Amino acid sequence: MRERRAAQEARRAREFEAFVAGAGGRLLHAATLLTAEAPADNPRARRLLTLALAHTYACWDRLHGEDPYNRAREYLATRFAHGAWHRYAALPLGLGRPLPAVGPLARLTPQERLVLVLRLYEGVAEEQVAALLGLPAERIRTVCDRATATLLHPPRGPAPAVHRAKAAAS
Repeated sequence: MRERRAAQEARRAREFEAFVAGAGGRLLHAATLLTAEAPADNPRARRLLTLALAHTYACWDRLHGEDPYNRAREYLATRFAHGAWHRYAALPLGLGRPLPAVGPLARLTPQERLVLVLRLYEGVAEEQVAALLGLPAERIRTVCDRATATLLHPPRGPAPAVHRAKAAAS
């Protein structure tokens, strides 16, 4: 009995290691985009990925033919959404400041980043994103369009100061 259990655990560990080797990089990149951190310095994204992989490993035997990548991505997205809500929306102004973001999606709100990453980077259908986040599909479409417009047409900074030459007194 113990030998069979040990063999099952070893097979499970090998399968999960193969999954992480194949999908870990893409999931880390998605987490880095969500947290808007620099790719070289992304501790929040790595923590988010670790939590998603731990959850996926915990329910590995219950997947029964379900795609483990989808399960990990869903957990990654819901964990980010939950954490972003607590970090940004639940705190009164002045009590908590978001960490400085330097990633390519740093100008976007957490919700816009989440929708954009799921829709455009991961290729998840609009209806699936809506079901995952508990929002109407029209809202997902609007958020995605607004985020795309923000990225494609960034707001202009203030006009440069004009230095005029001083006229010499005659």
